Amino acid sequence: MSDRVDDGGLRRSLGVRDLMVYGLLFIAPMAPVGVFGVLDAKSHGAVAAVYLAATVAMGFTALSYAQMVRAVPRTGSVFAYARAGLGEGPGFIAGWMAMLDYLLIPAVAYLFSGIALNSLVPDVSRWVWTALAVVVTTALNLAGVRTAAVVGLAVLALEIAVLAVFVVAAVVVLARDGAQRGWDTPFTAVGGFSPTAVISAVSVAVLSYLGFDAIATFVEEAVGASAAVARAVLWCLALAGVLFVLQTYLAALLEPLTPQQLAADPAAQGSAFYDTVERGVGHWLHVLVAASKAIGAAFAALAGQAAAGRLVFAMGREGRLPRFLAAVDPDSAVPRRALLVAAVITMGAAVWAANRDDGLDQLTSVVNVGALTAFALLHASVIGWYVVKHGSRDWARHLVAPLLGITVIGAVVYEASSTAQLTGAVWLAVGLVVLLVQGAAAAGVRR
Repeated sequence: MSDRVDDGGLRRSLGVRDLMVYGLLFIAPMAPVGVFGVLDAKSHGAVAAVYLAATVAMGFTALSYAQMVRAVPRTGSVFAYARAGLGEGPGFIAGWMAMLDYLLIPAVAYLFSGIALNSLVPDVSRWVWTALAVVVTTALNLAGVRTAAVVGLAVLALEIAVLAVFVVAAVVVLARDGAQRGWDTPFTAVGGFSPTAVISAVSVAVLSYLGFDAIATFVEEAVGASAAVARAVLWCLALAGVLFVLQTYLAALLEPLTPQQLAADPAAQGSAFYDTVERGVGHWLHVLVAASKAIGAAFAALAGQAAAGRLVFAMGREGRLPRFLAAVDPDSAVPRRALLVAAVITMGAAVWAANRDDGLDQLTSVVNVGALTAFALLHASVIGWYVVKHGSRDWARHLVAPLLGITVIGAVVYEASSTAQLTGAVWLAVGLVVLLVQGAAAAGVRR
């Protein structure tokens, strides 16, 4: 069998392990580190329950991806699925909203890397470190999907090793000194469980999961195609959920501050995980976790940039973006032009944010609404494709689960910040204008 896909020129070379590497790199095994303090304060200490609930919530999305990647095994992910299940217009909007996610999440990750490296080498500005991270990872992506996957596997192994060191060290300290809070409080909260507080925190926690869905963009480069991608999506989410619940449970037990104290001191929330590690275990682990986060963030951006490039490539191939973006490099078999466009946009956003005191807040406030809107259209696509178009009577998988997914996403978007909601609405409005212009142009050509 040929190792290329005839209509796109992409080469099939990724197995399930490679796909999971991309997904876990994008997510990052220690993704909760940066938001642990925020979630602990919001949930009244029930931070492990937050991640358990978020894993279940994202599970509906993973199931819908697994359904649609089998039905529509095309690069472009939710853009391709919504086109098939709902039509051209919704397909474009799904891709447009996902593009906001895929272009800005790597920018956030690059900024995380720049901030961490600047803290280790403060003489070099964080925007320089940020730009350097973009250049290095872009070069790896242009070298080919296999090269990037091999390097990514090494980085992922490093991140998991650091996480394992944290888990062992935390268990030793807890066994020796006991917990700072009740052993059940990471699930039951401090001072009383509040479902509203947990749901509110879930709206932030879902940011930690954004990226597992990027696996679907590699379906035309996967050995085993849709079946391999479906397995990788489900396993990636499940593994990430276990890792997130475990590390936040242990960190919450080590945290000497109460959730109320963290809530009263927002400045302490961003560094809460690092501070907890330093006080509970030692400075050496603080440095190790920070260094791992710096490297891991850059390679999370590598996976995100690769997914963004595939989305831009797919939309160009279908004429929804300029068609020159659909070119594939004959040597590396990657969508070079699409990758470069994604890299330039991402670098611009990341360097701009690196030069602003509020840059991180500005970026993180907008990335989730784009992804969540695209996820809602993904769930609708399952219903459209299986129930409406093909008359499926598998109500559990093809109707109930997607409707539950839409309900969960609606609740999360409702609890999102007003800035995120406004930015998402503006981006959606721009997409609708672009869609109308394209429709008018197509009608003019037909006449």
